[in-house]
Amino acid sequence: MDISQTIKELKSRPGFTDNVGMILIHNGVVRNWSRKDKAKVKALEVIPNYEMIEKLRLEYLQYEGIFDIIIEAFSGTFLPGDDLLYIIVAGDIRENIKPVLAKLLDRVKAEAVNKKEILTD
Repeated sequence: MDISQTIKELKSRPGFTDNVGMILIHNGVVRNWSRKDKAKVKALEVIPNYEMIEKLRLEYLQYEGIFDIIIEAFSGTFLPGDDLLYIIVAGDIRENIKPVLAKLLDRVKAEAVNKKEILTD
């Protein structure tokens, strides 16, 4: 995803200037260490459940003040530093936008993405 281009396209949509005062972006990347025990990670295998991601996106799109939500999740084997997940939430005010991004991110990670770390020897 080209973040700048995606935001440019989002801003060109009808109703944007009437409904958006904030855009928050999550850009998840592969860490070179495991959250569990800080072991060295050489790669990460990721399998997103795109159907569940879309279901969650549509659910949170109904929250007050939300103009749009864009999610791009990558599938495959990735190296440390590689992009894995983008979530963009656009809406009216921060009190509405911040909690939606936080809750949606947690749910996508817990319910719609399977990951397997490949550790260094």
